[in-house]
Amino acid sequence: MRRSLVLAVSAALVAGTALGFAPATQAADTAGSLRFVDIAGEGGTVLKANVVTPAGADAATRHPLIVLPTSWAMPQVEYLAQAKKLADSGYVVVSYNSRGFWQSGGEIETAGPKDVADASKVIDWALANTPSDPDHVGMAGVSYGAGISLLAAANDPRIKAVAALSGWADLIESIYSGRTQHLQAAALLGGAGYLTGRPGPELQQILGDFLSSDLTKEEDMIAWGRKRSAVEQLDRINANGAAIMLGNAWGDTIFPPNQYASFYEKLTGPKRLEFRPGDHATAEATGLLGLPNDTWTSAHRWFDHYLKGVDNGIDRERPVQLKPRSDAGYEGYPDWKSLDANRRKFDLGGTQRIRANVDSGANGGVVMLSNLLDQFFQAPPVASVPLLPRAFAGVWQSERYDAPQRVRGTVKVHTTVSSTEESGTLVAYLYDVGPLGLGKLVSNAPYTFHDRTPGQPFGVDLDLFSTAYDVPAGHRLALVVDTVDPLYIEHNPTGARLTFSSPATDPSYVSVPLRAE
Repeated sequence: MRRSLVLAVSAALVAGTALGFAPATQAADTAGSLRFVDIAGEGGTVLKANVVTPAGADAATRHPLIVLPTSWAMPQVEYLAQAKKLADSGYVVVSYNSRGFWQSGGEIETAGPKDVADASKVIDWALANTPSDPDHVGMAGVSYGAGISLLAAANDPRIKAVAALSGWADLIESIYSGRTQHLQAAALLGGAGYLTGRPGPELQQILGDFLSSDLTKEEDMIAWGRKRSAVEQLDRINANGAAIMLGNAWGDTIFPPNQYASFYEKLTGPKRLEFRPGDHATAEATGLLGLPNDTWTSAHRWFDHYLKGVDNGIDRERPVQLKPRSDAGYEGYPDWKSLDANRRKFDLGGTQRIRANVDSGANGGVVMLSNLLDQFFQAPPVASVPLLPRAFAGVWQSERYDAPQRVRGTVKVHTTVSSTEESGTLVAYLYDVGPLGLGKLVSNAPYTFHDRTPGQPFGVDLDLFSTAYDVPAGHRLALVVDTVDPLYIEHNPTGARLTFSSPATDPSYVSVPLRAE
């Protein structure tokens, strides 16, 4: 049944996405600067690729090289509009279809060792067959291409600069955060893989175990994910010293922003972090069509400085750039941890008991849709907080704020929970509640527990997905906790009940990071 869901969720999205980006092929100049080639990847696997070179380029002049692995399920024409822009400014650009997808050979390895080796093989080919400079090599990509680019930077010291957009640095924290399977994200990725490529046996096994909630395979799944996570190769990335730019959307339902922010703080070389409104890859999408786009503009500036030596000032700007989910402009910060400097708490007092297995009406929305609406129309998922059924949802509210509250960063929840069962799932939601009780979703996150003694209280510390949201004056914040959300797989046995308490020795609270005015 879940595999059917995988295919159903993905079919329309993949078809629409692929067709939506097809016009980019018309943006490339075919008069000598674009050619389609076959490149031998790891083990001789054929990778379908295209090469865009600067006008009038010849073998006597070397140009900086940028390699672009395609996103998950996307055809090799994905980056042609951006490749043309980069070539016009003096770069040789090679984009290739990641193995296992579309016309490239092999099977989908999900950024495994063969994918990482492919990136180096493409660089080898480009240096041998194009007028590219071996001392000035960069990689970039959206989503899957971003993940491969970061892993390649850990394994190939020739890579001097990376722009990793809407990607992951920690695959486990992305789709299994809070020890909870992100159902719709996995369904979309899995279904897209089956529709546009050839998943290898390992991916098929992992996906089946993930969606079936087979806890006996949990260690295997985590080990598989860690092998594909740049954070596990952080020492090598730092030793190689590539300049790393990370870009993501606040509402990314595939690769939520927390794991990127954590990874960013651990980088020791030149680095930049940019977060904007939107969902997975929506912040970069218009740029793939050749339209003006802030994310791609930053990526071009990043490469211009670190591959061409252009003094464009990007290295002197505050490296953390955040665009709130409003009409406000960008805000610069010296680092991510500075967002924690000003926190305000509200208590989760009293005791509340809820029944599991029933959706209260509070939820995180729909993958790829809800946060897209928030990006363009500032219309996040909503719930009438006074009408939420208290039998199935715990609700706590702050006082009404006299001044706007500019939430910036990661909201933290601390509480004490007990269950009538040894396993269970809860989902926490933070709402901006107006005078009439209508709550707009600020953030959410799931949490799953196993092997707990029934009736025995235990502490829960949960980081909600990072965000930048302005709560208007006269509104209040509300924390809502229930046990069912279509975004996630829940682990609540039939008849389970959860109790939330706030012992005097360990009070429960919500800690909200606020921008200091």
